[in-house]
Amino acid sequence: MVFNSYTFVVFFLLILSLYNLPISWKARKVILLLGSYLFYAAWNPPFILLLWLSTVVDFFVGRALYTQENKHKKKLLLVISLIGNLGMLCFFKYGGFLLDNFVLLSNAIGLHFHPAKPNIILPAGISFYTFTTLCYTIDMYKKESKPVKKFLDFSLFVTFFPHLVAGPIVRPPQLVPQFESPKKATQQQMLQGLFLLSLGLFMKVVLADSMLASPADTVFSSHQPLHSLDAWMGLLAFSGQIFFDFAGYSTCAIGVAACLGFVLPENFKYPYAATGFSDFWRRWHITLSSWLRDYLYIPLGGNRKGVVRTYINLMITMLLGGLWHGANWTFVVWGALHGLYLCIEKLVQDFSKRKWQLAAAMPDIAVQPVMQSGFSFSTGIQKIIPAGFLKALFVFFLVNVTWVFFRAPDFTSAWRLLVSLFSHVPAGAVLLSNFSILCVIVIITGMLLFHWRMRNTSVLAVIAKMPTWLLGAVWALIVVLLILSQESSSSFIYFQF
Repeated sequence: MVFNSYTFVVFFLLILSLYNLPISWKARKVILLLGSYLFYAAWNPPFILLLWLSTVVDFFVGRALYTQENKHKKKLLLVISLIGNLGMLCFFKYGGFLLDNFVLLSNAIGLHFHPAKPNIILPAGISFYTFTTLCYTIDMYKKESKPVKKFLDFSLFVTFFPHLVAGPIVRPPQLVPQFESPKKATQQQMLQGLFLLSLGLFMKVVLADSMLASPADTVFSSHQPLHSLDAWMGLLAFSGQIFFDFAGYSTCAIGVAACLGFVLPENFKYPYAATGFSDFWRRWHITLSSWLRDYLYIPLGGNRKGVVRTYINLMITMLLGGLWHGANWTFVVWGALHGLYLCIEKLVQDFSKRKWQLAAAMPDIAVQPVMQSGFSFSTGIQKIIPAGFLKALFVFFLVNVTWVFFRAPDFTSAWRLLVSLFSHVPAGAVLLSNFSILCVIVIITGMLLFHWRMRNTSVLAVIAKMPTWLLGAVWALIVVLLILSQESSSSFIYFQF
């Protein structure tokens, strides 16, 4: 079931009505749990067993991890949880990928091996709920939080339908305490939740699907060199599409949860206004990047084991982060590019820090000309365009290069598009209409300006200051555009991850 379907509208109204009945808190939680299973079953009912198995194993293993004092038994329990969760993830998500690469390697060394192609269906959201349960068992192992007392609360934590299929990736302290006492949305929460749900659907249905999906699909599905303008418009269209699609889902999820009285963590904070690549990952898919930081980068040693190890740890984290997104080497390259960007950024920052430390140690007479020359060099351009905005545009440009590998089905397609982007192809195909090009330019320009304007605030903070009539007008316009848009029941992009 997807948020952008009439089925979900009926489902949500039913859940909202049942949840607000004058019944016990336990009964309302049971309604949410059963509703969450129904939400997931609408896609493929048998895979509920995987979700249930992961929930049962991690609940009891997590409790045992917290109370176990024997180090060897404790490690064994952790291994059981890791094998159960990662083994399930590897089989369903990477089984075919690993087999294909094993066959290629075998054939390369002269061992001709041609097994039958496995018919493995990827369960929706398996990466998200696997990471959700993994963080619980790891926290229990480290005793960083207390075990969940009730199986009902833990089950609801794992399967709560707003975040189940595509995040945000929640951690026990963020959601479990909210199940301990009765929750009911206030009038303000209900209005905010419905507005966020409308906004998220607008981002998905109107902007991502109706306006940007077609030019992006046209360009990335082409099997011939393209005119540079078409190549750039298709790439920019995908850059906007994936943001509006994924941020739209997160906005819907946060809004739906708010209508029920719950708070989910923020997952996007205007990432295309980032002035650096570490800043980008503090704004894009925030719950995944923080998960990778806390459960992979820091355990690897973070920046505590020297400069070289810091760069290695960054690369490992981003390579695995890329592989998390999909069983394809193109995703690994996407992660590698982001890892390379982060390493170069850190290298430049460390060099600048040492340079200023050296300058600070010099006599004042030597320091002053350096500081004065730096100031005068940037003042002129900053009067026209803020330096931070220029940095954001540069980061946006390099992020777009990485999207080529994220979206392209293979390296041949990625290379063909890169050539079209950065070289003049005299016979390049012209695929996009003038109207499509105009739509992409207007939407992407508006998106970048909006991100920059909103980079230090939030939608809820802005609408709280808006006059009621203006908020009503904006909301009405969103709803009208949703109604007028072509019907969109396509899955969100991140469902496949």
